Amino acid sequence: MADVTKEEVLAVLAKVRGPDLEGDIVSRGMVSDVFISDNKVYFSITVPAARATELEPLRVAAERTVKAMPGVKGALVTLTADRKAGSAPPPRPQPAAPAAHSHSHGHAHDHGHSHAPREQQPAQPQQREKPGVPGVGAIIAVASGKGGVGKSTTAVNLALGLQANGLRVGILDADIYGPSVPRLLKITGRPQQIENRIIKPMENYGLKAMSMGFLVDEETAMIWRGPMVQSALLQMLREVAWGDLDVLVVDMPPGTGDVQLTMAQQVPLAGAVIVSTPQDLALLDARKGIAMFRKVEVPLLGIVENMSYFLAPDTGKRYDIFGHGGARAEAERIGVPFLGEVPLTIDIRERSDAGTPVVASDPGGASAKIYREIAARVWAELGGLTPRPAPAIVFE
Repeated sequence: MADVTKEEVLAVLAKVRGPDLEGDIVSRGMVSDVFISDNKVYFSITVPAARATELEPLRVAAERTVKAMPGVKGALVTLTADRKAGSAPPPRPQPAAPAAHSHSHGHAHDHGHSHAPREQQPAQPQQREKPGVPGVGAIIAVASGKGGVGKSTTAVNLALGLQANGLRVGILDADIYGPSVPRLLKITGRPQQIENRIIKPMENYGLKAMSMGFLVDEETAMIWRGPMVQSALLQMLREVAWGDLDVLVVDMPPGTGDVQLTMAQQVPLAGAVIVSTPQDLALLDARKGIAMFRKVEVPLLGIVENMSYFLAPDTGKRYDIFGHGGARAEAERIGVPFLGEVPLTIDIRERSDAGTPVVASDPGGASAKIYREIAARVWAELGGLTPRPAPAIVFE
């Protein structure tokens, strides 16, 4: 079968209607340069930043249409922001409260913004009085301003990278509404309870893991409100036999809702890592996350730019098809460390979806090396911040 051509892809995309059904996305100039490698198709669709959420179905439709073409092995389509090259993003006013109006970017996980009551606020300055978790050194949050930026994949590969660098690591999936750690680590089954209602964490690839996904069937719709979320989270954190860990990586849900506030107010977070994509579209949201962690006095360990550039699987050549360098520039602008850039490869995504994350399944590969370097930077940042607490009682 002949290889798929750019022209054929554009001909098929010309059937995809633009927003508001005016014209198609090709004639309206919304489709970036189409890149084809090994019969896998990559491109982005330019949309107005303000309409990113509602136009997610347009992205899905374009991806599905191309995947259905005979001869196409895979497709990866992203939305990118409508901004003239070189123009500065508008300054963002700092939110007065931790983004109570947070847009839930097309993600069911972000609902339930019944924020923690005001009377909890005065306790904030006594940062150090939040009880730690017995035996756990540093607890770090991996967060993003919106969904769809590859945050969970980053969290899992960061945890595996820290482990590959010689540390004892656990991962807590704090995404109550859309837990993805069970799938990413290929763990099924229910955790066992040991004495005193303590739960034994699940484990794969040497990582200890806990997730709501182990306790509730994936199909179950979770419609919990603030206090329930808080108690479920604290239980997964404090009533689990983590044993002796150097680092516990917490995969946060996207956005700035209940879970983030609970974690920031109740848990002695040693720092937060923000995941963003290069497009300013995502950076506007990343800023909300950054503002929130600053507000609750959680140190920012840095920004990871995910889907930063595209590496052609056949030639290894680098293409900046989704705009590039936005996260690095933003990190410099706001004085937050830049932790590294992760390329966009179908390999990272396919391995994640198969539950064989790239750091574990291809430890000698280029992607694994990038995650290990990011992990080393995170650990170095932590070294400057956290005196290691003496381990308290350890549940073996």
